[in-house]
Amino acid sequence: MSNVTVIGTQWGDEGKGKIVDWLASRADVVVRFQGGHNAGHTLVVGEQTYKLSLLPSGLVRGKMGVIGNGVVVDPEALLKEIDRVTAQGLKVTPETLKIAENAPLILPVHGALDRAREAARGERKIGTTGRGIGPAYEDKVARRAIRLCDLAEPETLDWKLDELLLHHNTLLKGLGADTFTKQELLDFLNGVAPRVLPFMAPVWDLLDDSRRSGSRILFEGAQAVMLDVDHGTYPFVTSSNTVAANAGTGAGVGPTSIGFVLGIAKAYTTRVGEGPFPSELHDQMGRTLGERGHEFGTVTGRPRRCGWFDAVLVRRAVRVGGVNGLALTKLDVLDGLDEISICVGYELDGRKITSFPSAPGAQQRIRPVFETMEGWKDSTKGARSWAELPAQAIKYVRRIEELVEAPVTLLSTSPERDDTILMRDPFED
Repeated sequence: MSNVTVIGTQWGDEGKGKIVDWLASRADVVVRFQGGHNAGHTLVVGEQTYKLSLLPSGLVRGKMGVIGNGVVVDPEALLKEIDRVTAQGLKVTPETLKIAENAPLILPVHGALDRAREAARGERKIGTTGRGIGPAYEDKVARRAIRLCDLAEPETLDWKLDELLLHHNTLLKGLGADTFTKQELLDFLNGVAPRVLPFMAPVWDLLDDSRRSGSRILFEGAQAVMLDVDHGTYPFVTSSNTVAANAGTGAGVGPTSIGFVLGIAKAYTTRVGEGPFPSELHDQMGRTLGERGHEFGTVTGRPRRCGWFDAVLVRRAVRVGGVNGLALTKLDVLDGLDEISICVGYELDGRKITSFPSAPGAQQRIRPVFETMEGWKDSTKGARSWAELPAQAIKYVRRIEELVEAPVTLLSTSPERDDTILMRDPFED
């Protein structure tokens, strides 16, 4: 019996929500290990649609949800999300949700600084959601973060806020933005403390007990490898490590506990916000993919940029993310197309290259090299076995496997949970 870690292999929005929901029905514990409320998972369960940002997807299935120490938690956003899903009929209690006592908190000052800096960048903006994720991670690394456990110690909050405001108010003033008083932040934290502290737990200890008892643990990543702060399209990335190796650090378990790594990839490519996108389509085909795939960000509502499947980027994600198998989603969006292209390499300054460069200037100059395949006319929507797929669709999947150097172990053919073709069970690996 194995644990499973789920990560995105493109720029997020690959359909992780449905896959995690499908896996969560067979897990005992579901853990978020990085990111913040800039992440978004959409789960369709019967007539209900749940949009989750911080809460682990397993809560929808009645499983224990854990928010690990690698997540930056906006307590106000968390409480609003709890209230929203509670109104939809879910039960979120201190028995079903555990938050790491050492999880850093996002304060109102973080969002203000995030937005002020993005405005100051002008044409050089990086496309942040402005929710304070980056500044909160900066505070963590700079050792001035307010953590969940600090809410139980007024004397700790007192001196920590002095240090935090010395830094942030200096920056805000320099950017011409409004500054914050200590009392404002104290009032905010004292207001949320009674509701969030009951969820606090020594998560590392709880997860070790679960592992020893043989429970199945599902580690749920946010964003995707190409948004990883080390391995993504820097600086147009998120502020955390999104690769599977961070599941151990961000949850408080050893590296051998993360189990089978399932990488989620869309059958084409999308990206929200700024940054390089080699296979992006600026024509009618790009708009068609967006319309068919309903490509709007779960959290931001921003329309996603669309393009053909980029095998070079996904191969990189497979290698640095330690992906054992792929879950390919939204294959049905490609139904009925005469031709389908795959990006198999790039041209940089007149020469062919087979990997994505790290330098920002080179990233902007590369041009995609496409391989074109015949499409298929029959529908793949709702297929639940290989036998139901058109021959050309199977050829397309097999070609992706060859190019990214990883097997497709799971195929999703609609947003519905059971419209899934399983080739290999990650939990039985």
